[in-house]
Amino acid sequence: MRNILNTEDILNSLVSGFHQYILTDPPHLNYVSENLLKMLGTSKEELLSETKDLYVNFIHPNDREIYSEFINNLKSKEQTLSLQYRLVKKNGEIFRVKDSMTSKKLNENILVGYSVLTDITDIKNNGDDIDFLAETIPCGFLKFTCEKRPKIIYINKQMINILNIPETKDGELDYLELYKDDMFLMIPMEERRRFSLYLNQIQSSDSPTSGEITLLRCDGTKAYVFGWVTKHINDKGKEEFHAFCFDVTEKRIEKKEQETKRYLKALSEVYDKIFEYNFETDTVRCLYGQNSPRFKWIENIPMQMEDATNRWIDATVEEEDREKVKAFFKDFYKNDLYKSGERPPQITYKARSSSGQIRLYSGIFLKTDDSVSLYCCRLIPDNGETAALRTENISLKENIHELVTRFTYGIAAFEINKDDFITPLYASDNICGFFGLTKEEWLVFMKTKTPLKTFTARSKASYEDFIRLLENGEAEFTYYDFKSEKKRRVKAICSQKSRGTSPRYVMLYNIENITSEENEAFRQTPSVFVRTFGYFDVFVNDIPIAFRNKKAKELLAILVDRRGGYVSSEEAIGFLWEDEPVNPLTLARYRKVALRLKNTLEEYGISDIIESVDGKRRVITKKIRCDLYDYLSEKEEYSQLFKGNYLTNYSWAETTLAELTGNIYNKGSQ
Repeated sequence: MRNILNTEDILNSLVSGFHQYILTDPPHLNYVSENLLKMLGTSKEELLSETKDLYVNFIHPNDREIYSEFINNLKSKEQTLSLQYRLVKKNGEIFRVKDSMTSKKLNENILVGYSVLTDITDIKNNGDDIDFLAETIPCGFLKFTCEKRPKIIYINKQMINILNIPETKDGELDYLELYKDDMFLMIPMEERRRFSLYLNQIQSSDSPTSGEITLLRCDGTKAYVFGWVTKHINDKGKEEFHAFCFDVTEKRIEKKEQETKRYLKALSEVYDKIFEYNFETDTVRCLYGQNSPRFKWIENIPMQMEDATNRWIDATVEEEDREKVKAFFKDFYKNDLYKSGERPPQITYKARSSSGQIRLYSGIFLKTDDSVSLYCCRLIPDNGETAALRTENISLKENIHELVTRFTYGIAAFEINKDDFITPLYASDNICGFFGLTKEEWLVFMKTKTPLKTFTARSKASYEDFIRLLENGEAEFTYYDFKSEKKRRVKAICSQKSRGTSPRYVMLYNIENITSEENEAFRQTPSVFVRTFGYFDVFVNDIPIAFRNKKAKELLAILVDRRGGYVSSEEAIGFLWEDEPVNPLTLARYRKVALRLKNTLEEYGISDIIESVDGKRRVITKKIRCDLYDYLSEKEEYSQLFKGNYLTNYSWAETTLAELTGNIYNKGSQ
């Protein structure tokens, strides 16, 4: 009988997953225990090698990058580090381990790593099993695939309630299964592109994204939710998205009602009467009647749309204009008035005023959403009414009247004091974007007084432009409206400065027709400029790309440096990881970097500047402007671009730098 176990017995049977690394280049195992072989279901021959690391083949592909960093850190000095990752048995089964490794120096300063593995699969599974939580938390929860058309893997009861999905009865359509098969069914058509961009952003950045989005309920109504989406690796090693969201529909409706009140207050400065036409309820109601006895008593009382409108036309509109006005409203009922890219529908007609006189009126439909439009009308003054409609230098109220009746893109109200401190009171959605602000940021500014220079800092228009707008009452701007994806040339009209701190109203309207072909070209062919002299940066329409991944940015710099020539995977790895050999690990890391670069360029709409063939990549030089390419063209206007600095970020750029420096020397000696 043996009284004591020897060291070999202890390492093989009592120390979980013990193995020993030689931490030289390349790192490799020189000892594996029987316990580790059982854990992996493999043999010593499949783990031991003096020329390469075979253990990494058993590490889950998505965990190899962090494991490589773990080994590199241990190679730097004597220390003890721990890491959690997944191992894949020879039979394909996945389990999780905690690896605790200590690096020690032996003779000739060789570092050896002594590793012990702890199986933590059960612990992690208990922590990851959130089904019980998903059914009790007061918010919707979804798991869905990372496919182009995502499929729902899991949906909790709260999310089913948010979407108003009914229980399936015999012989009826299973709506839940329809949603599960195509998640985009719960996203309204107009939101799908934005939602896809968010998913691409999460996929490429590996970071969660939060915000508000509209969902399409099963009954066709819309729900508004706020939440966040994050990417997760499941137990099978596949990527999936997890989404948590809170139903904010009621708060959104309340907020919209408040915004509508502010909007109506601004419109009432321009129009005499405002009516709401609601196609969902097939009703019309008077929202504002300027104290008119005829309309005051019916304010906010819904009436049947067509019947009430026809009775109003018959009672007030001059006989010679009645058929024209009825035809105008008939086209509105059939949705034939609104034309994409054209100004809001408007009409002039004669009608009987409250005092019984026949006067000239102007009316316009302003669309607030898919189902609601506002019909706004005003009395045109008798004196010089034609000139008033065509003259720009007219009084405050007529100036704004002229603006809105011709074409209103948006409206904003501000309170501006004598020191040019500004407090925004109201803005329609498109105005926030015009000033470079989100709706949330606009709400923050509404709570304080802000210097005009600070408030307008994000707008493409200069501070001086806004000063001229306030001083002169009008200004012109060209900008790109991302909501409609169109380039717009607009005129801004500002009310005249009055005493005290009265609100000053600003409206925007179209003054230049831009063809759909021009808009498409503007949207699809953004200007790309690459700066290589000094630090490397890429600008799209003068806006720098915010690369989330340094290696993705460096890969693009490598392709630009090659000047249109193809760069193979092996060559790129040699630049990106100069001290590491080409192996399955670095190839996997490179593919991930290339994917992140592709996703980033897609976000900015310029993915076509890169061409990929059989794993080789190149930049298409004719689709970008680059200071290096301009300089090498030897045109006189570019001869002074190079000042001695080139791709300062990267050491591998010294070869091209030497070439450029030699060109300067040769030119000087000629």
